[in-house]
Amino acid sequence: MKDVYKTWDENKYKNLLKQFDLPTNKLIKDFSSGMKMKLKIATAISHNPKLLILDEPTSGLDPVVRNEILGIFRRYIEEDETRSILLSTHITTDLEHVSDYIVFIEKGKMIFHLPTDELLENYGIIKCSKEDFLKLDEKDYIKYKKEKYQYEVLTDNKNVIRKKYNITTIDKPSIEDIMLFYIKGEK
Repeated sequence: MKDVYKTWDENKYKNLLKQFDLPTNKLIKDFSSGMKMKLKIATAISHNPKLLILDEPTSGLDPVVRNEILGIFRRYIEEDETRSILLSTHITTDLEHVSDYIVFIEKGKMIFHLPTDELLENYGIIKCSKEDFLKLDEKDYIKYKKEKYQYEVLTDNKNVIRKKYNITTIDKPSIEDIMLFYIKGEK
């Protein structure tokens, strides 16, 4: 690979192979899917790119291998803060662990682009009766879902809602919850 990439780091590559516990005497076609993904990541990282563009890098991997790969991504960024990783994934829990920003795109349209910590800290889900739901000003929530016995309401400013409506219990949504509200919720 050193003939392909001017910045190829053979020592880094060998260290990653060792860290990933990848055999050097086995054919790639005999690797498991987790081993193949680790090899792809080792190869991608070993030439020290400033930008990695990854599509579903943890898809189909067991939780232990997924966690290991996410740790590698975190360390890769921490080594040099001028590096970035553009990650396309359907495993939204991965995003909570490694992303600084989340861009949510649905059918080619950008729904939101927000810092991950802002998304996780400011958003909330209110569970309330129909009477309490009708008291909410439309500008104070993003979307809602009418369930059998209650309403679930997504807000992007749970602290204001808590004070304005004297609501004490607001659930913390996952990134997946937020995305589902944007797509399936009503306004």
